[in-house]
Formats: sequence, structure tokens, C-alpha cells
Amino acid sequence: MSKIYVVGIGPGEYEQMTMRAANALSSCDTIVGYTVYVDLVKAHFADKEFLTTPMRKEVDRCVLAFEEAKKGKTVAMICSGDAGVYGMSGLMLEIGVDYPEVEVEVIPGVTAATGGAAVLGAPLIHDFALISLSDLLTPWEKIEKRLLLASEADFVICLYNPSSHKRKDYLQKACDLMLQHKAPETVCGLVQNIGREGETYRILTLQELRDTQVDMFTTVFVGNSMTKEINGKMVTPRGYRHGKEE
Repeated sequence: MSKIYVVGIGPGEYEQMTMRAANALSSCDTIVGYTVYVDLVKAHFADKEFLTTPMRKEVDRCVLAFEEAKKGKTVAMICSGDAGVYGMSGLMLEIGVDYPEVEVEVIPGVTAATGGAAVLGAPLIHDFALISLSDLLTPWEKIEKRLLLASEADFVICLYNPSSHKRKDYLQKACDLMLQHKAPETVCGLVQNIGREGETYRILTLQELRDTQVDMFTTVFVGNSMTKEINGKMVTPRGYRHGKEE
């Protein structure tokens, strides 16, 4: 049976790829992916065949991977972060219905939420919600409702795709919604270029975040009512009791 691995390659730096992901890429014949992601792995797997498609050609990319597998090749479809978090594994499994002769195995990776959390300290120790601000595939009205309800429930909120050339004010709009239920002094964090050259982070309040410009390579973390800054790190307590019992 032909085989396709759907591989989350992590933030982009080879050292942050899981061993299982690296082994899958080493064992395959062909690596398929979005041009930018393929460029991140080419140097480490130079002996492989590489096939790429541009952004917004996701369906074509998946079909390409299955057609290559039908030829008897072992194929890896790569995604940044984790293939199952805003990645390609869902679409691959949907399209795979038309290719019953091809086995699909999903290989997890480090997504920006966990990669960025490690840079900031420990913002996701308690319940959290992961919300993308991209309205390319989700209506803004639905995103707005998710932001309001997650804020009301006092979740830590991690925001993907907080800005783009066409969505410069979306983070500000999101902050205005969250401020309906979260205090202006809520501890927040930004991480840019997670696991890549130029990685930087900043801790700030929700009110400051509202007036901050970010780019598409930034992941945003908004704390809950208990989140605090400790020695320059963002920490959300789990509620463990420590110290001497009375």
C-alpha cells in the first residue's frame, strides 16, 4: 500500500522538529508543501524530490501528494507547526477518501501556541482557547463570538494570524471585544518568529496590546484573570498549593 505522511515540521528551525517528523522526511521519496515551508527543510533533506504549490492552492497540493503516492512513492506532505492545528491533515484525510489505496499517517509537530508559550514562560498552564483572527475561511461574526465567550469564561486566549496586509486592525478589534470581559491590566505576551532567526518576545498589558502593531509572524497570548509577570516571564498559575502547610 502506498504511504503519505502528513508532517508537522514545527516552527521552522530544524532543531525544533520532532525526531518522528525528521525520520518520516528521511524515509520518504518526495516532499510536498507550500513553497515557504519546503524552503525551510530543503537543506536537511537535499536528496529528496520536492514539489510545491503557492498559498491558496491547498486542494491542488493535496491531490498532487496523492497522485505521487499512486505512482508507488512514499510521500511527505509538510505543514508548519502541527499538521492537525490549522494544518493540512484534515483536508488530506477528506481527499484521501478518493484514494483508498493510499495510507495516510499524521505526524504531530510543535505548534506556535506551545512553541511561543515556552519563549514567554508558562502562559498556557491552565485552560486556554486557540483562536485564529483570519476570516479567510471563517466569518468574522463567528470569530467575534468566540472571542467574547472565551473572554467571558476567563480562558487564556492564544491568537493566530493576528494581522496581515488586509487585516491591519483585526488585533485592535479583537482586543476591544476581549476588554468587554477582561481587565485592561490583563498580562499579555507577543512572540515574533518563533523558533526562527530574529525571535523576539514582549510582555505587556491588554490595553497596551490594543495599540500595538504586529505582523503575520507574531503569535499573541492574552492571559486570564490570574496570569502574572514573574521575573520577566508570563505565568498562568494552575492553582497548586505550595509552601508550608499551616
